[in-house]
Amino acid sequence: MKYGYVRVSSKEQNIDRQMTAMKEHGVAKETIFIDKATGKNFNRKGYKRMIRKIKPGDEVFIKSIDRLGRNYTEIIEQWKVITKKKKADIIVIDFPLLDTRKKVNGLTGTFIADLVLQVMSYVAQIERENTHKRQMEGIREAKKKGVHFGRKSIEQPDNFEEVAGLWKEGEISLREGAMLLGVSHSTFSRWLKHM
Repeated sequence: MKYGYVRVSSKEQNIDRQMTAMKEHGVAKETIFIDKATGKNFNRKGYKRMIRKIKPGDEVFIKSIDRLGRNYTEIIEQWKVITKKKKADIIVIDFPLLDTRKKVNGLTGTFIADLVLQVMSYVAQIERENTHKRQMEGIREAKKKGVHFGRKSIEQPDNFEEVAGLWKEGEISLREGAMLLGVSHSTFSRWLKHM
């Protein structure tokens, strides 16, 4: 049986491109599972339903690896669930090396796909680390130039002491005091702590 998995990050995004790819590969509309949810984890209704349906020998089509998910550690884990536990094949349409059905020079497609995924996972991890490193370097350089990060602190209004006194006497609530000062109740609360 051929199954398709289609995912977009939000309800506003269009799935037409992925649906066309599924149709071109002979995946029937009724065997396509769709999620309109983030790819940060696999807690998705459509994906879970698909996993329950898969049987040994089935094929799972995905347009591109990022449609499966964004976290390579979890992608590798789910890849194992599909290929090892469920004994089904995965075909990533936009990346022919990620097709577990094929054999190349005596090597199984599963072996090649697993290897490619491991390399992709490593590259993604290195890129995350490099991005973080570049951000930290940029922040250090900006701080050297006197750039301040975060929100500017809000100046206490002239009537703060008076309003704080009313609050201490129990004449007004925290929210009422914040309204009188024109700030959020959390800001008013923070100012009260530093009196």
